[in-house]
Amino acid sequence: MTPSLTTTDSAVLPESAPRASQLHSENSASLSLAFQPATTVEAAQLATSQLAHSHYENFSVVSVLLPARLRQDFCNIYAFCRIADDLGDELGSKEVSLRQLERFRADTVLLFEGKPASAVFLALQQTVQKYDIPIKPFTDLIDAFLQDQRIDRYDTFEQVADYCKRSADPVGRLVLYLCGYRDEIRQQLSDYTCTALQLANFWQDVRRDLVDRDRIYLPRETMDRFGVTEQQLHDARCDDNYRAAIKFEVDRAQSLFDQGEALLPMLDESVRPQITLFGQGGQAILDAIRKQNYDTLTRRPALSKWQKGRLVFGVIAARLRQAVEGAGSPQSSTNRGPA
Repeated sequence: MTPSLTTTDSAVLPESAPRASQLHSENSASLSLAFQPATTVEAAQLATSQLAHSHYENFSVVSVLLPARLRQDFCNIYAFCRIADDLGDELGSKEVSLRQLERFRADTVLLFEGKPASAVFLALQQTVQKYDIPIKPFTDLIDAFLQDQRIDRYDTFEQVADYCKRSADPVGRLVLYLCGYRDEIRQQLSDYTCTALQLANFWQDVRRDLVDRDRIYLPRETMDRFGVTEQQLHDARCDDNYRAAIKFEVDRAQSLFDQGEALLPMLDESVRPQITLFGQGGQAILDAIRKQNYDTLTRRPALSKWQKGRLVFGVIAARLRQAVEGAGSPQSSTNRGPA
């Protein structure tokens, strides 16, 4: 049985549209769509497309670079991920988030029973059926966001990496399914990049995660090894100890990015530049951290619009090279994904 909203939950997350005064404006669209009743497939896909293009500033540009056959499916996947993430982080109450994530998880199970319960799942059903995607990546993502409501400190890097297996790696695997790849070798290489991306975001957002979410992903063993205290994080006091700790973790994330790059030659040229962009963006974050001498407490390292633009234009240039060099040439069967 799908859990129902309590009276308290309704004040935070109405069945239709949330009140603007209660929800952050950036996230109201995704939260409104979370349990929006299904109408037609066309209307459902329009809703996921609008969410993807309105919520993520670079999605409109990047989606144009995707093969046309994949754009709607990317929107459907993105909408699911965005909604699950916002249900975990944007409701202002761990108890409410737990209830709504459990409800979203139950609706995910219903989808795989052939009974989509809302618009986002009606749209997603088309993608799941087309690419024969299993349920595990979807439930793993929800389980990670459920974990965020229960666990806010980590003792070891292995615990953080285990969290990444559910919070980040499923996204890469979903992308591979859309591109026609199901083999474990490519999925493992994708996992390296996705875990590294998640770690890059953690080390970029040490201060923000603590202040906004009361979460610390920096492992206790790393903090102890370099003499960093939790009080120091609260005080936003960056010293040589903190810089050494972040450098240690940045280097570890870079190693994972390096391992993940072996995936790229194994991808079809029609999607390789776009997937390359994910890893390049994460490594650009690590570079931004290095340029601040590993101080992510007093100022959040971020990419400038120029840096973001350069990454996107790199993809455009790669696509143009493909068009020029590959015109009339058969694609290598080694790189082509299954039909």
